[in-house]
Amino acid sequence: MDDTEARALLRSMLDAAIAASQPALCIPGRLPAPGEVARGRLIVIGAGKASAEMARAVERNWSGPLAGLVVTRYGYAVPCERIEIVEAAHPVPDAAGLGAARRMLALVRGLSEDDTVLCLISGGGSALLPLPLEGITLEDKQFVNAALLKSGATIGEMNCVRRHLSAIKGGRLGAACHPARVVTLLISDVPGDDPRDIASGPTVADASTCEDALAILRRYGIALPEHVLDVLRSGRGESVKPGDPRLARAEVRLIATPQMALEAAARVALDAGITPHILGDSLEGEARDVGKVLAGIALQAARRGQPFAAPCVLLSGGETTVTVRGNGRGGRNVEFLLACALALRGEPGVHGLAADTDGVDGQEEIAGAAIAPDTLERAWAAGLRPHDSLDDNDGHGFFSALGDSVVTGPTLTNVNDFRALLVVPPRAT
Repeated sequence: MDDTEARALLRSMLDAAIAASQPALCIPGRLPAPGEVARGRLIVIGAGKASAEMARAVERNWSGPLAGLVVTRYGYAVPCERIEIVEAAHPVPDAAGLGAARRMLALVRGLSEDDTVLCLISGGGSALLPLPLEGITLEDKQFVNAALLKSGATIGEMNCVRRHLSAIKGGRLGAACHPARVVTLLISDVPGDDPRDIASGPTVADASTCEDALAILRRYGIALPEHVLDVLRSGRGESVKPGDPRLARAEVRLIATPQMALEAAARVALDAGITPHILGDSLEGEARDVGKVLAGIALQAARRGQPFAAPCVLLSGGETTVTVRGNGRGGRNVEFLLACALALRGEPGVHGLAADTDGVDGQEEIAGAAIAPDTLERAWAAGLRPHDSLDDNDGHGFFSALGDSVVTGPTLTNVNDFRALLVVPPRAT
């Protein structure tokens, strides 16, 4: 298998992972039965990078009356007839998201027990619903989000802090719907698929506390203004806890997950005669460290046939982190790949691809990148210094200069990161 064939196969695996997670495939069959909402209204709300496409799938599969509002990332809107689509900023929130969050809360207040709220939640919803608690401003939320993104905190830790500074997350949106029934359809982008961490769980009870949030801020040395810290120290930021009667009629349906996406990619590999091995759907840690570890496994497979014999592909998902210390353009998938390429040192027969399934790695409109045995050689020939690029958190700059970026455009779904290391016997020359 030459480099072109290897890259094409890796890209077809990514495309299959994205296709398996499309709302048009996942929504039908998971909606409430028409008879369950016969006496009341169906109100559709939602947030996330996939929420607009989820809303369109609902419209196409629901014959009765409905109305609603969802908020998605700029560039991710799709045409809907009965559900209003609002676009806002991600990953750092803006005024459009703030306004949408306020309108969403107003939309669900005053419902009856005969009404049903269908909540469409996917990754990205934390930034897209930035409604702060009283005493906190949007600028405060923007500062907190930016600091968390640079800190190296895990997605679970970031969302714990966000839940306790929000007037809509941590179960508060679900509580506002009471006494209506709430059905939440989730597309997971978080390790472990914990509903509390998908968009910070706006309709889900949360057992974590303000003290937990404060401990996370201390752990990563994140200094916040005193008036923000006071919300946590005073307990005013406590989320809706398990057993709260306002969530007694709330249920969650997980409709797409990273594991489902990896299994779809594995089927593509099998069809090509390559044995797939799913190493995990929830790998976390510093992106560069994960890159070194998975490169080591690929090297052992290439050189020793252990723990897997070639030809094989090592698949994994999850969400790594990047502690930003340099001035580069960041991106956890490209940072993973650059560290991986350095550890592989041009090993013959080892190729790789890593990308975010939503089409955006970090804050770039680039999904990720691909590597081949000649990546470092081509970089040196072009005057690039791979170690310096890694130290500067400039994976995007590095791979863009080589023409090795992977660009998908808006995928209209989000099941976290996709990583694949393909190990094939090098072609004899």
